[in-house]
Amino acid sequence: TAQPAARQALGRALTRETAAGGGTAVAVDSLPDRLVTALDADYGEVHRPDLGSLVATVPADPQARNEARQAVAAVDDEAVRLKSAVKSRDGFFTTFCISPYSRYIARWCARRGLTPNQVTTASLITALIAAASAATGTRAGFIAAGVLLIASFVLDCTDGQLARYSLQYSTLGAWLDATFDRAKEYAYYAGLALGAARGGDDVWALALAAMILQTCRHVVDFSFNEANHDATANTSPTAALSGKLDSVGWTVWVRRMIVLPIGERWAMIAVLTAATTPRITFYVLLIGCAFAATYTTAGRVLRSVTRKARRTDRAAQALVDLADPGPLAERLSRLFKRGLPGYGAPAVALLGTAAVVVCSALPGYGSPLPVVGAVLYVIASALAVARPLKGALDWLVPPFFRAAEYGTVLALAARADVPGALPAAFGLVAAVAYHHYDTVYRIRGGAGAPPAWLVRAIGGQEGRVLLVAVLAALLTASAFTVALTVLAVVIALLVLAESIRFWVSAGAPAVHDEGETA
Repeated sequence: TAQPAARQALGRALTRETAAGGGTAVAVDSLPDRLVTALDADYGEVHRPDLGSLVATVPADPQARNEARQAVAAVDDEAVRLKSAVKSRDGFFTTFCISPYSRYIARWCARRGLTPNQVTTASLITALIAAASAATGTRAGFIAAGVLLIASFVLDCTDGQLARYSLQYSTLGAWLDATFDRAKEYAYYAGLALGAARGGDDVWALALAAMILQTCRHVVDFSFNEANHDATANTSPTAALSGKLDSVGWTVWVRRMIVLPIGERWAMIAVLTAATTPRITFYVLLIGCAFAATYTTAGRVLRSVTRKARRTDRAAQALVDLADPGPLAERLSRLFKRGLPGYGAPAVALLGTAAVVVCSALPGYGSPLPVVGAVLYVIASALAVARPLKGALDWLVPPFFRAAEYGTVLALAARADVPGALPAAFGLVAAVAYHHYDTVYRIRGGAGAPPAWLVRAIGGQEGRVLLVAVLAALLTASAFTVALTVLAVVIALLVLAESIRFWVSAGAPAVHDEGETA
């Protein structure tokens, strides 16, 4: 299949090769090969899809034609459609515990005229009911929540399989699929925290920490992929070793499981919810996600420092967009025209992150020290983005910024130590995280970052850090809780309004994103 942008090139190559062969008398079995050779020479390697069970051949004589017809007739089209509906690279739990039957649910939905968007919405509703069940704080509610969470995940797998089975991809579907997974998981965290509170156990800090850790993990994935997907000379000894390990069957499944993809993660959460308490569930989740984050980040750092890749201007701009700098960082960065060489950008981002989080976590509530840390962080943010992010480890800048902003909100809300502060902080981080996820999927769709007016209106990441620190220094703990709530509502309304406008507009990219490995 030729993409629209490549059809002119294909037409020119076809005209040239036909003319070179003497008009239409070119041997039929040589023309496709000559076309591929010409396109390879002019435009780079042509993508050659894996045919799998399908048959594709250009017969040169009657006998070959008959053999090709027999081979085509022997293909079970329905079996191929069902097999193709399942992603080729999924996690262990999804591959062996969900996909063997969810593909048939997808076919059942297709035969009854259901759309992927309807199944996606059903998955969201099921997850919200699961969160509400967990919020009851009863053992029966926790058991029901675990069962419903697994049911939601089955539907989550089914919607993508239905889209591939029936070839139904849409702009709205891309937006729903990209955002609902996060909404479901984080709503479930809130449900667990509410259920624990009914039993007298306050785990809002753990729920917020789990959301922060999971979001930072995703930003590491997004930043690394954006920095390297179009880089030249994109090889390293670490990547070669990874490829060799993939050739050993059992290591593939072990490596997919230890990164705790969504299937394994949700199954673990469901079982722990039903069998233990919310506190134990969050402890195990945090330990597992921390190990997975350490494993994946360390591997990517090793790949980056051993890879001699030249990153493009597009990749550098994508990293800046993911970093989410606001007006303060942009204006200050003009004072640091030369920026920081080598590993300077991620190093100063890490130091700024440590400064603001430590200054927010150590002193008592109302101290001016968090403001000092926030000012240092604003300067560090400007330094980090003062030059194009093309360094080997510059993809770490956005994850460091996410950890700084979310960690500061968590630390200050915990120090406030009044009822409602941590739930308000949870809402604020959720609203900002949605903005950051929305930015990711716009970039993946080739539409770039959200509009500049939105970034200015919500302050940029360094502006929000400074604002929250100043509010904590000036307001009482109760007033600070109200301020966090108002800030969360304002940011959520602005971001959601612009996001909905963009994704339902005619200009939004019609990209079906399947999200992380399930």
